[in-house]
Amino acid sequence: MRFLFKNFRISVLNSVPLILLYYLSISEIDTQFSNMFEILSFNLQIIIIYYWMLKDENVIGPGHIFLAGIINDVVTGFPIGLSAITYLIVSFVANYVKNVTVNFSLFTDWFTFLLAIFFSNLCFMVFIQNFTDLQFSYSDIFYNSFFTFIFFPFFWTIFNLYKNVMRLKND
Repeated sequence: MRFLFKNFRISVLNSVPLILLYYLSISEIDTQFSNMFEILSFNLQIIIIYYWMLKDENVIGPGHIFLAGIINDVVTGFPIGLSAITYLIVSFVANYVKNVTVNFSLFTDWFTFLLAIFFSNLCFMVFIQNFTDLQFSYSDIFYNSFFTFIFFPFFWTIFNLYKNVMRLKND
């Protein structure tokens, strides 16, 4: 019985990034601090997806990423599949970088994260511009991308510490 409880506890603790991804998709917490600062907003879902697909793809799989994107679209009112496609583009870039890169470091992850943000926002803007009547501001997307890029090292260190703690608990 104790063995089952220990395995259950470890599996729940290992799935915290997945639970956080679904929580951010379901809730309307969009990590926008426009009440305090006018331009400060960042996309924590993209950071979570990129980091965990790069470091341990077993934690967050493409199916979960797609479902979280669909849920996010329903909650925010975007056309169904738009967030899912942008999230999957981020995960595909992370998978590509993982397969090509031999040595991982914060600098290489951060640089390649810029490419993931670029391609996902490019896809987002093309789909919004060509297939919907929604209006968006290029400056809002730029600020969101910029602060997402700036906050990546902070969350990278937090997730790295969490991953190391989980590895110690599993051993």
